[in-house]
Amino acid sequence: MRPGPLDIAVILDSPDEAWPSMDLVGEMLLNQWRGTPLEVAPSEITLPIPRMARLVGNGKWAFNLDRAIVRYLAYPVRAMTARRPRRLFHVADHSYAQVLHVLPSSRTGVYCHDIDAFRPALAPETERRDRRSAAHQALARLLLNGLRSAAMVFYSTRAVGDVLQTHALIPASRLVHAPYGVSREFTAQPGTADAQDPVLAGLEGHPFVLHVGSAAPRKRLDVLFETFARLKARHPKLKLVQQGAALSADQRTHVTKLGIGEALVQPPKLDRATLAALYRRALIVLVTSEAEGFGFPVLEALACGAIVVASDIPPLVEVGGNAAVYAPTGAIEGWTEIVEAILDGRTAPPTREQRIERARAFTWERHARTILDAYRGLV
Repeated sequence: MRPGPLDIAVILDSPDEAWPSMDLVGEMLLNQWRGTPLEVAPSEITLPIPRMARLVGNGKWAFNLDRAIVRYLAYPVRAMTARRPRRLFHVADHSYAQVLHVLPSSRTGVYCHDIDAFRPALAPETERRDRRSAAHQALARLLLNGLRSAAMVFYSTRAVGDVLQTHALIPASRLVHAPYGVSREFTAQPGTADAQDPVLAGLEGHPFVLHVGSAAPRKRLDVLFETFARLKARHPKLKLVQQGAALSADQRTHVTKLGIGEALVQPPKLDRATLAALYRRALIVLVTSEAEGFGFPVLEALACGAIVVASDIPPLVEVGGNAAVYAPTGAIEGWTEIVEAILDGRTAPPTREQRIERARAFTWERHARTILDAYRGLV
């Protein structure tokens, strides 16, 4: 007799965290599992961030304090009340691994997207100059101990898996490679957003290069802005469309100093269909990061048939394969020369067919199936 559907509670990020990639991962996993009711009966655990500290203050500190309250107090309490006989738990984001301390570790898995959250515990000597290092290290150890207690740890790229093994964080026997997929909106076929999107209309036909990502230091927006400034000097009509970054004061000063403010277009948060339209229309998609766990913009852009130039770090090379072009990480001269050669036609990028075919290797169906099979094997 075939066993009944697995009871798996999926612990998601708080929606108020506003992490697009984490929201996407949780959404896609649940959508796939809900399409197989005979195999799995998923439920979700997610909580809003309460307005407590923000009732008396509006600074970043207030939001971070409210976030800490929900992460380290509310989530563990909610997870503990969700325990049931034979229920499995899947923590969709390793930065919530603290809930492992109240869950049955033998029936809980965690998806580890990268190791950034654990770095203060792995190399505390590099954090001692920071006044907040003691708190950072304590929280990092709490998360790391939770991760280490999991029955399984899933990861997206072999680069992440190698780091987990190199630091002796997780035994290879408990690691499961479960690459992400690409959403159906990201396709090379034009959609309605291509003709109706006000962002595209606002560009008035100007050619543009595209960057998708936050303003976090590891995204290396300094390299992006410096490279674009040099390209624009040779291509005066060129625009830079940047999606997803709330620029700091220093970054805005950098933009002004380079004289590219009028050429920088930062639309508000776009839905996936509109973002796909931008990928399809961009001359080149630039991914300048110096550290990533995966690199969704590389995969999404390739699925849309876009030319991608990315930093030559292992996770991005693993995702892009031979369908992307790679530039030396952080090297502005190298970036400028490589992108300029493509724009001028001196260098031929991988073919459109290569780019689309590479993206087809990543599916959310396979991602969800890999994780489900791992839990099936666990029980």
